[in-house]
Amino acid sequence: MTISTRTVSRRTLLKSSAAATMMAGIGAPLVARAQQAEFVYKFANNLPDTHPINVRSREMSAAIKQETNGRVDIQIFPSSQLGSDTDMLSQIRSGGVEFFTLSGLILATLVPAASINGIGFAFPDYPAVWKAMDGDLGAYIRAQITKANLVVMEKIWDNGFRQTTSSTKPINTPEDYKGFKIRVPVSPLWTSMFKAFDAAPASINFNEVYSALQTKIVEGQENPLALISTAKLYEVQKYCSLTNHMWDGYWFLANRRAWERLPEDVRTIVAKNINGAGMKAREDTEKLNANLQTELAAKGFTFNQPDLKPFREKLRQAGFYAEWKAKYGDEAWAILEKNAGKLT
Repeated sequence: MTISTRTVSRRTLLKSSAAATMMAGIGAPLVARAQQAEFVYKFANNLPDTHPINVRSREMSAAIKQETNGRVDIQIFPSSQLGSDTDMLSQIRSGGVEFFTLSGLILATLVPAASINGIGFAFPDYPAVWKAMDGDLGAYIRAQITKANLVVMEKIWDNGFRQTTSSTKPINTPEDYKGFKIRVPVSPLWTSMFKAFDAAPASINFNEVYSALQTKIVEGQENPLALISTAKLYEVQKYCSLTNHMWDGYWFLANRRAWERLPEDVRTIVAKNINGAGMKAREDTEKLNANLQTELAAKGFTFNQPDLKPFREKLRQAGFYAEWKAKYGDEAWAILEKNAGKLT
């Protein structure tokens, strides 16, 4: 039996068309699946959307998505959208969020050693901060955070030196703090320090600070200039005293179970980009804080630069340093004083 060329051609064509149609049906879902992230993780923080940490985090998220070929999608929730710091600390432990940046001074409610870098008037400048936090003091703190069953990235993100603002008066001497109603974060270190100055500290979560200042529940607050600017606190404050009383940074935390779900090669990519973004944000925040004094003065802030030595001496006389040395223990305190000089 002879099969014509024409017949073979038609049969071949029909088979090819059917196969192509079938492969298209199979292929389309595969493409769709490849485009959909395998790991969709939430990153929460308490900072305004325009803060350098969020600007660099968006770049970080995009880079991670690209380098993992779309497998990891880190979605950013700024401005306490998912809850207050205390809410999010609970969520990062339970897995309600996968990533969270938190000041060590607040993390200390869970990991006491995490606040040691915020001891009042310890560090004079940025070189002293980075020597300690990228060195033995940072390593000591990270080890304590790890013991609390959290994953912490190597590089701490900068929040800057903290300054004191007020709607009533500038702070020129330690005596100006006496009776001063000041908002502080929910952390015993702040409360202890301002009580040593005979101030009246009130612990209020950051997402409530603006309204607390606006309604005069408190007279003042203390934060780095970058945060004072992006949160528009100049609208409800008049004076800014450059007290540089604490250096504050954000540890980039991960839920342990969520972190360990990532394959090792993916973890390497994610950690590399998070730490890299943290280093870029450090530069941004330092530059922003350096340039903001002129900008904030134009918006109505009156600045003053107090002599800081009497503040450190007042804390020493009040027993503040001795109290916290006893709380942190000799090992941690020795590492702090190695970097900051003698405090007690």
